[in-house]
Amino acid sequence: MKNSTIQKVTLDDITQLQKIGRQTFSETFSGDNSEEDMTQYLDEHFSTEKLTNELNNKNSEFYFAVLDGAVIGYLKLNFGESQTELKDAKAVEIERIYVPKEFHGQSVGQLLYEKAIQVAKQKEADYVWLGVWEENKRALSFYTKNGFIAFDKHIFVLGNDPQTDIMMKLQLK
Repeated sequence: MKNSTIQKVTLDDITQLQKIGRQTFSETFSGDNSEEDMTQYLDEHFSTEKLTNELNNKNSEFYFAVLDGAVIGYLKLNFGESQTELKDAKAVEIERIYVPKEFHGQSVGQLLYEKAIQVAKQKEADYVWLGVWEENKRALSFYTKNGFIAFDKHIFVLGNDPQTDIMMKLQLK
């Protein structure tokens, strides 16, 4: 999106991170999951304590997409032991790219994705990988369009509901 910028998230931004994280996760998944499971997930994964730990982790990075001073999306990357599964030193995990619905279709996700690839190349990663819920057709289409291929599946637990994620990767080298 024109005039938007990408900026690294710091501890000073934790309130904004918590707000956009909860908002975008709810917008994306609340229609397909129980209120109880959503509340449990949001409380666990977007608590101030959890986000503080993630922001202090040297092997994770968050970035905001910003337009006119407002946060319009965010990205979370994991490296090395901080990756949720593979923990490959030559890989980067895109754990989250989320954009509020009002900015869907405006290339904000693409801008965040391009930042992820830039960081992965700076870190000399061989590949980038991620997990996408098998029911999230919009995200599956986005990553397929960007050259990712499915290579495995894993279970992602939302609240008390085990769900299947498609694991996808993009070779950089």
